[in-house]
Amino acid sequence: MAEEEAKVAAGPVRMVAIDNMIENIRYKSQILARTNKMDSSVTATGVIGFVLGLLCAMILIVVPALLI
Repeated sequence: MAEEEAKVAAGPVRMVAIDNMIENIRYKSQILARTNKMDSSVTATGVIGFVLGLLCAMILIVVPALLI
């Protein structure tokens, strides 16, 4: 009888541990998916951002030099 109670008591504890592991895995997979999405968007727009930044820097340097 005590053995059956021990099995019943161990069952929910194991399920809680498994549920916690599943939630942890879901959380980490969501973070990984968001990171990959952000990395791909930065990679896709990196060249455009570099060109626009270079153009802006050249304007800020060349325009004042021509006005002097």
